[in-house]
This record gives sequence, structure tokens and C-alpha cells, in this order.
Amino acid sequence: MKKLFVLFFVLSFILFLFAESINIVILHTSDLHGNIYPINYATNKPSDVGLAKIATLVKQIKNQYQNVLLIDSGDLIQGTPLEYYHAKVDNKPVDPMVLVMNKLGYSSWVLGNHEFNYGLEILNKAISEAQFPVLSANIVKKDTGEPAFKPYHIVIVDGIKIGILGLTTKFIPSWEDPKNIVGLEFLDPVEVAKKYVEILRNEENVDVLIVAYHGGLERDPETGEPTEELTGEDQAYQLLKEVHGIDVLLLGHQHRVIATKIDDIPVSMPGNWGKYLGKVVLKLEKEDKGWKIIDSTVEQLSVKDIEPDNEIISLTKDYEEKVQTWLDQPIGYAKGDFWIEDPLFARLEDNSLIEFVNKVQMLYSGAKISSTALFNNDIKGWKTGPITLRDVYGVYIYPNTLKVIKVKGRDIKNALEKSADYFVYKNYKADVNKSWIEPKPRHYNYDMWEGISYKIVLNKPSGERIVDLMFNGKPLEMDEDYEIVLNNYRAGGGGGYDMFKGKPVVREVMMEVAELIADYIMEHKVISSSLDHNWEAVVQFEYVVEDGDNLWNLSKILGVSLADLIRWNKIKNPDLIFPGMKLVYFKNYIDTFPPIKEVVGY
Repeated sequence: MKKLFVLFFVLSFILFLFAESINIVILHTSDLHGNIYPINYATNKPSDVGLAKIATLVKQIKNQYQNVLLIDSGDLIQGTPLEYYHAKVDNKPVDPMVLVMNKLGYSSWVLGNHEFNYGLEILNKAISEAQFPVLSANIVKKDTGEPAFKPYHIVIVDGIKIGILGLTTKFIPSWEDPKNIVGLEFLDPVEVAKKYVEILRNEENVDVLIVAYHGGLERDPETGEPTEELTGEDQAYQLLKEVHGIDVLLLGHQHRVIATKIDDIPVSMPGNWGKYLGKVVLKLEKEDKGWKIIDSTVEQLSVKDIEPDNEIISLTKDYEEKVQTWLDQPIGYAKGDFWIEDPLFARLEDNSLIEFVNKVQMLYSGAKISSTALFNNDIKGWKTGPITLRDVYGVYIYPNTLKVIKVKGRDIKNALEKSADYFVYKNYKADVNKSWIEPKPRHYNYDMWEGISYKIVLNKPSGERIVDLMFNGKPLEMDEDYEIVLNNYRAGGGGGYDMFKGKPVVREVMMEVAELIADYIMEHKVISSSLDHNWEAVVQFEYVVEDGDNLWNLSKILGVSLADLIRWNKIKNPDLIFPGMKLVYFKNYIDTFPPIKEVVGY
């Protein structure tokens, strides 16, 4: 008996040593947003981004491993002047992003929300040019309920059957212009995943199941605690918890850099613009009934210090040269600077660049009230001198159109309060609220307004910060109707501005905002910077009235106008103030930095 046991052990050990095992490498890109060349189009300076650098890494890895899949999880054909030029100026050639992906041998591309920005005709042309399947299981035809795009794709790699299921954030109707998604319905990706994982596992009998989802993680991968408002925009954590049978989860949309495991399942999100390449390695072992994953790793590979691939550069050279020539065309002249020196300070008080964009929106829409945002911290604008298309598209980086909607005064107030939450005020210093930059920077959701005047009181609690809200020199009435112009993303409630969702649309301006800005500059030839100082971030102070004080002298001492002091304190009779009475007044935050004597208590 003992000999049999020893023999069994030896045979088992030999089988273990010689068991057939294979490595599968899954390379992952997402949110490339039209970046091929390693360049910042606004500055025309080198940048560590783009498919040309990614291509170098891909070729290196393909030389190291035999079995390599390359998958993109969306937001591919929008985001740079390269893709704008292709969509709007010359759409005849093959889409440049698709051209490069064909060359690199992509296995699939999952649709993202920005795929629809230029309309279905442009998207369908790009899909027709792809030599790889384009996936999204939860986008269906409204009239039949059938998938509008291929739901999944199966590849056989070294005898291993691999299923790739594509999913897209269901929030697209909240952002997208309805004409760009006509006839489409966006179903819940979690419920759709349950259906197709069952099919892939039990009918297609795949050995490995990859889910590529253009959506992000809504919870901390370790604690499970929410990291954002649970709106349904991002559902990756829910996917893994409710859908059983997923082996790898490839994510996008949030522009985060993630390489982690949840319940031992590799999860990848490679940032944005081609700054990183996700790499998942699966080790599989042959069993009687197929293959089993026995180990896995996940990491993000930076393109920093990686040379761009010359073959990809040459392949797209003609596209790039045409775009560069187009971007450098002067279209007008600026008198005065339209310039962002510091993005935080630009969001703390009125500035000439944002005021200009708002005034263009008001002119072309006919609305008297407008809002827009400084979309990221890299936007600069232009200084005195010639203005080019590069300058314009460097400022307004999204293909948004405009909508005029009818709202109540309280909707405007609530929207301003939401934006005011962008700031924290601690130790006499304003900074950006962490919830606005973690897990994903959302500077584009902080709006600045024209046509109304208001103050953001930094040292008051969030939700109670907006004061002095005026329209045409009078307090904004909370129950009155006002027509405001917003971009189509915000007008649909995008960014959590639910107060605008479903509001009556008075009219639309279907030209993109960047085009409107360019048209305005070309028509006027010379534009002058201006500032009406209609809004500012302030600090609130109190003054206790003493014997002999009067409002006229106090206004001079405190550095505010008599009219403001009366209005802020709702004083009916300016001659009736008394010792011990507390007067509230406000000072521009930037004027108080570094702290002035009132703050430190002298």
C-alpha cells in the first residue's frame, strides 16, 4: 500500500511538472481621444501621449510573447484637432485612429460615449473601416430591441477560446445631442452582462471571458465604499459583484490609471490619451474539460521616455501635416490678453477668456444669461497678437453645441451652489475640493456665468455660499422664469446638474461652440479683452458697530460701497445703526491673500 501511495505521488508530481500551460497577454488602451502623434496640439510641443508611442510598446511585447490580444475600451474618434479635422473638414480618407489600429492588429474596439459626438454617419463610416469587430452589447435598436452593434467577439488563441464582451455606459442620452443617437436605446450594462456572460459561458463555452466596459469604478476596489455619487454612470464594481464568470475587466471613461484585482479578477484602466498601456497576463493550464486560469497579473506601462514608432508616424504623416497647416491659419487679432495665468485664480474671479466665451454664446443664442467652464488646467487662451484656429480649439476642446433652456431662478441658484462646492477654505486659503479631483478630475463641471452677478462666499458651508445674486441690477427671483444658454452636455443635466434635466428647450444653436468662437473672431477681425467683474469668490467678515459709527464712514473704513453695505445687511434706514449691531461685509478673496489683518484678528 505504501509503495502504491509513493508511486501515485511520483506520478502526480511528474504530471504537475509537465502539465501544459500557456500565457495569454491582453494589452489594453482606452480614452485615446484622437491622439496618435506625441504632441500637445494647443502648444504644438512634445507630449507623452498617443498611439505612436503605444505602438512601440505593443511591438516590444509582441516580440516577447506569442499570444497577445489588443483591445480598446472606447472614446477613440473624438478629442483632438486631428479627429475634428477628419470628421468636419475632410472625412473621405480612412479614420486615422482606425488606420493605426488596423496596422497594430487590434482584436476589438468597444464604443465609448464620445464616439457619438459627430453623429452616426461619421461613426458608422469609422466602424466600416475597422478590420476588427466594434462591440457594445447594451446599445440596442429602439424599434426592435436587437443589438445595434456586435455584442461580443470570440477569438481562438493557441487552442484557447476567448470571449470579449463589449459594454458602454448607459448615461449617453444624458449628454449626447439626440440627433446623434436617433433610434438607439442604452440599456443597463449590468443586466445585459448577466445575459451575455451566460451565453458565452454555457453556449459558446469560452475558456476565458474578458469584459471591456466603457465605464469606470464607482467604489473603492479594496473597501467597496463609494468614491462618487452612485448615478449609474459608472458600474464596474457592481458588474464584478453581480455578474459571475468574468475573468478580466477592462475599463475606461474615468481617465484613471488603475491596475488592481477585485475578487482576484484583474481590473485595468490605462488613463487617457495613450499615456499608459494596460497589460494583463493570464497563465492557463490545460484540464480535462478545457483551460483554467491559475495565475494573473495586471500593470500599467507608461509611455514616458518611449520613442514613437516610425511606421505609425509615417502612416499618418499626411493627416498630421494637413491638420497642422489648418491649425496655424490666423483668423483675427487680439487687443489685450485672453489668458489664464493660474487656473485656480481663474475660477476665483471673473476673467477675460471665460467672459469672452460666454458673450459669444449669448450673442449667437440670443440668451441674456450664459455659463461655461474652464475644461481643464492646461487651457491657456491667447495673448495680444494674432489668433489662430489652434488657439480656439485649444480653449474649447469639446464638440459641444448650445441649447437655450427655460429655468427658474432657484435652478440657477442651485447650479451656482453646486459649482461653489468646488472650493474648500481652510487656514485662510482656498483650494480645490478633493471630491472634484478624486478619483477623476472634474474641473469641466465648475461653471462660470455671465449676464448675472454673484458672489461665492468661501468661508460659508457648501450649499450656502451664493450671495448677492442679481439680474439686471435686481435680486434674481427664485420663482421667475429665465432663459439661459448652456452647452448641450450641461443642458441635459450632465455633470450632476440635475436641476437642468428635462427643462423646456427654447431653441438650439447647432454649430459647435469652437466654430462659433472662430466665426466671431473672423467676422470682427479684431477683438478686445474686457472684464465686467460680475462675479467673484469672497470672504465674509463681521464688524461690530461702535459709538460714533455711521454707515458712510464705515463703508470707507471697510473698503466697500455704501449701497453694498446697506443691501448686504438689509438696512431699511441707513441713519439707524446702533452700538453692538453686527454688520456683514465681503472682500474679494484674492485681495485677502496673503491674509489681511481682519482675518488674523488684529
